[in-house]
Amino acid sequence: MLNHRSIVVVFVLSVASVGWSGARPGAEARHAFDVVVYGGTAAGVIAAVAAAREGLSVAVVTPDRHLGGMVSGGLGWTDYGKKEVVGGYSLEFFERVGKKYGRPIEWHFEPHVAEEVFNELVKESGVRLFPKLRLREKSGVRKSGGALTQIVVENGDAFVGRMFVDATYEGDLMAQAGVSYTWGREGSSEYGESLAGVRGHTPYHQFSAAVSPLDAAGRLLPEIMPRSADKVGAADKRVQAYNFRLCMTRTPENRAAWPRPSRYEPSRYELLARYLPALEATLQRPLTINDVMKADILQHGKTDTNNNGAFSTDYIGGSYEYPDGDYATRARIGQAHVEYIQGFLYFLATDARVPASLSAEMKAWGLCRDEFTDTDHWPYQLYVREARRMIGEYVMSQKDIQAELTKPDAIGMGSYNSDSHNVQRRPTPDGTAVENEGDMQVPVTPYQIPYRMMLPKRTQATNLLVPVCFSATHVAYSTLRMEPQYMIIGHAAGVAAKMALTGRVAVQDVEVSALRERLRAQRAIFDRPGPKPEARGRSLKPEARSLKPEAI
Repeated sequence: MLNHRSIVVVFVLSVASVGWSGARPGAEARHAFDVVVYGGTAAGVIAAVAAAREGLSVAVVTPDRHLGGMVSGGLGWTDYGKKEVVGGYSLEFFERVGKKYGRPIEWHFEPHVAEEVFNELVKESGVRLFPKLRLREKSGVRKSGGALTQIVVENGDAFVGRMFVDATYEGDLMAQAGVSYTWGREGSSEYGESLAGVRGHTPYHQFSAAVSPLDAAGRLLPEIMPRSADKVGAADKRVQAYNFRLCMTRTPENRAAWPRPSRYEPSRYELLARYLPALEATLQRPLTINDVMKADILQHGKTDTNNNGAFSTDYIGGSYEYPDGDYATRARIGQAHVEYIQGFLYFLATDARVPASLSAEMKAWGLCRDEFTDTDHWPYQLYVREARRMIGEYVMSQKDIQAELTKPDAIGMGSYNSDSHNVQRRPTPDGTAVENEGDMQVPVTPYQIPYRMMLPKRTQATNLLVPVCFSATHVAYSTLRMEPQYMIIGHAAGVAAKMALTGRVAVQDVEVSALRERLRAQRAIFDRPGPKPEARGRSLKPEARSLKPEAI
């Protein structure tokens, strides 16, 4: 059974054993590389592999011990949007996964298979791996003028580099390097975005049956926040909800029972207890797990299980302090997500107030025993959908994903709809019911991703590339934040690092035409097959047409 201590470890150092090809350095060792990549996410792996294939010496320094971030951390139901715009080394990853299953390509896969592929990629490319090493929380980055010279991890080891890549979900290296950043939601007037800021009523992942937000004493129920006076379009520092992507099964011999959290309080789920029978009455049919979560079937009867509906695995309101929080704050938040989701699952399976059809189905499911074996089958990676966002040389915004679709410095393409999960749960304006706020499900036409968006301002850093916490507004980030795009951008970062070093120039001065030529030779895609995406002068309408939510 998962206990409080074992899960906290996931967010501190992820201590468990898998086959890493790099040895841990000795006490206060000093290591020098052409490129130092901080973060073992999918973007970090691909950036490192790309640089190594260009002939550079590369280190991946990561706080974790499992490579791949969310891709090996439970997100096996890939958010690809339009498959035809995924190219380069990102596409190669999915082809390699396909070979594991005897197919040309596979977009839906088990977590351990993704991790195997990432490990093989770095081993074949000669990248040195340094796991379980976290950036020193203060004074972890050293610079000379505008150039980073080394990073220092908590045990005192130093990694000297000529180029650096911050591929973490949090952007800690970027932040310590003195690069401008933000988090939360910009106001609609800041970049002229109709989708920005606090949202009005949205139809998806919403309460479809009215339930009172108050207990018998007139106080708000747990998991409901007071309604603020913020107007639609106002800026705030709230962050879309995080969760874990669970790997579940109905196969009895591979099924682990739902763990009971050590601090389980059924009263925490009073809103859910009220909502489920009301939802069943509204739908006029027995409830199933698909009404409270999204269980997409992968290989061998396993799932990638995600949030779905008004009250699900998203811990709404639990992420606000994470982006700019210190390590202790993030560990606390990570553990809070574990306890919330475990409690949610346990409640559905055991509480007498849950409709019988749903409770019976929940009892037939459980966590996969053969996945995440060193943390009692719970995913290693918290799904940090959005944290810090750099304010760099160019800030991508709503116009770049809806109207101005082409870019002279394109290094890849994006195509997934603008997707933000809910940000807050609050009483309705009249105080009689509950609503979620912040969801965004708006289609996009495939658009080009510019090289500029991963560049810090020249005055702040000249040898740093940021392929995850890149320069984009909340609205633009909502479509760019997909793992295939992270890998596409990471690929370009690795090749750009080589060109900057060869040309002895800042990353801001890399010859873009040469970069694009090299990426194209490596199967990068800049234009969707068929008519090229063009600026169409479209108005930036909030909801251009309806779209079934994918709950990513």
